Amino acid sequence: MAEVKKMTQTQLVAKLADATGVSKKVAKSFLETYAATAVAETKKTGQCTLPGLGKLVRSERKARMGRNPATGQAIKIPAKKVVKFRVAKAVKDAIVPPAKKK
Repeated sequence: MAEVKKMTQTQLVAKLADATGVSKKVAKSFLETYAATAVAETKKTGQCTLPGLGKLVRSERKARMGRNPATGQAIKIPAKKVVKFRVAKAVKDAIVPPAKKK
């Protein structure tokens, strides 16, 4: 089976530059600013909507008990903050069409 090549940041910047008619330097600057703004907004308010893609959401995991898989011994897993990305329904349906109901 042939290996599928993933799009690199350089290829994404080139595609944005071609689509918008700006230089690659401006397109890269836009991409970096977009990412930095999303991170800053998520850090400040706990969520950031990325129009057309989805939403970055910061959530808190509670402390819980777990098991060490090697020894089977019970261990305490501490609480922590995590970031999740919730994909927009339109994007999800475009990539994986919903099953048709009978």
